[in-house]
Amino acid sequence: MKRRTFLTATTASLAATQLAGSAYASASPSGSTAGHYEVVARFWGAMPTGVTVSRRGRVFVNFPRWGDDVPFTVAELRGGKPVAYPDAEVNRQDASDLAGHFQSVQSVVVDAADRLWVLDTGSPLFAGSSYGGPKLVAVDLRTDRIVRTILFPPEVVPANSYPNDVRFDLRRGAGGTAFITDSGGSNGIIVVDLATGRSWRRLTGHPSALPDRRFLPVIDGEPFMVRPAGGEPVHYETGSDGIALSADGTRLHYCPLSSRRLHSVSTAALADPDATDAEVAATVEDHGFKPMADGLESDDKGRLYGGDLEHNAIWRRSPNGTYRTLAQGADLLWVDTLSVASDRHLYAIANQVNRLSPFHEGQDLRRKPYLLVRLPIDAGPVRLV
Repeated sequence: MKRRTFLTATTASLAATQLAGSAYASASPSGSTAGHYEVVARFWGAMPTGVTVSRRGRVFVNFPRWGDDVPFTVAELRGGKPVAYPDAEVNRQDASDLAGHFQSVQSVVVDAADRLWVLDTGSPLFAGSSYGGPKLVAVDLRTDRIVRTILFPPEVVPANSYPNDVRFDLRRGAGGTAFITDSGGSNGIIVVDLATGRSWRRLTGHPSALPDRRFLPVIDGEPFMVRPAGGEPVHYETGSDGIALSADGTRLHYCPLSSRRLHSVSTAALADPDATDAEVAATVEDHGFKPMADGLESDDKGRLYGGDLEHNAIWRRSPNGTYRTLAQGADLLWVDTLSVASDRHLYAIANQVNRLSPFHEGQDLRRKPYLLVRLPIDAGPVRLV
């Protein structure tokens, strides 16, 4: 969902983000197996993409700088409202201090040690990044202070990259390992040794990480394509995007956005800095069909979750490969990031990405509010610690 096609997006001046109180919404009674989901928050300003929940129930969201008025790109929900986190200053976009400020955050994830990790693309408006912009930042939730900043070198995150989502295995390596999808021009997986800060790339350009160039989904009742004003529509092509670790940490599941395929790869191979590209690629497995999904998530029972973008739904995949629709509704339009929380709920952002101006000849058709929803599940998060 996050590619340079958005460079044509029109910058909008929007009201400050506000939230309404919790409410309930019923799933579509269309004969599916969908259940009920709770609307946790409604966003009336900038469009969110990511959500994560701490062990104590603190909820964090992020707002990438794609063209909306984004006063802060990372926030905590407090009393039903988003507040700049960890403070307003670090959220201030500052091209003169790329490493010291959040430029455009795509994902926020709480790890098994209950630290908040902030994944900064360093690429506002998809305009490309420079060293210091793309980074992984850790915040200690006990003190609400930044305790680690890991910068990505240009050979790992080139200017046309787009670090998208991240998962953590704190058992692997002296300080743990992070795995990140790159949805930009260099589709693949980025691996980070959290103890040393060293990072490297895997599966760059591998077919499993690339978009299906023949892929043409139907969303919101029409073929989903990039439709520039005054130009011919073209296929939307975004590669490796969704990412989720298996419950035992041995496999990393991932998927291109422009695809209906699910793959996984050995985490041991990914995390070995001395492994060759061929050795890593030899561990890739094709798990067959899945609905068109943006983010992925997993639970401690070995099941995967994702959004079905073509049917306004959220699904769960069992270890035997069977799928079940958990929720469906007209307002679940473009389910983005998902997060399994300790309260045994699945949280998800629905943000109407498909209605952005690049897909409608320059017209922004999004209709606020954007939603944060949750639904109960009989499982907890994967904690590899």
